[in-house]
Amino acid sequence: MSDLHALKDGLVVTAFWQANPGEADAVRAIVREFLPQAQREPGVRAFQIHQSLAEPEKFFFYEVFKDEAAFAEHQQTEHFKTLIAGQALPKLAKRERTQHRFV
Repeated sequence: MSDLHALKDGLVVTAFWQANPGEADAVRAIVREFLPQAQREPGVRAFQIHQSLAEPEKFFFYEVFKDEAAFAEHQQTEHFKTLIAGQALPKLAKRERTQHRFV
């Protein structure tokens, strides 16, 4: 991963998750296991996951990938398929993702 000054040319992906009632602790445990694996992917320039202090069932993802291909590769990794698609997504009430470019 790079420092913030080196991120200007990547694809930014943001995600907002809301865990189902009673599932926030389980979702937090899953993303804590997932995060270091995602951060080590070769196409990842930055990857952070945050949990709301006021509303612990809400999570915010900030991700910067080298390009669209790196984002596509990220979604094909074993840790994404197992931890995110297989374990976390079924525990969510809401999931929103958007893609952005630096200006």
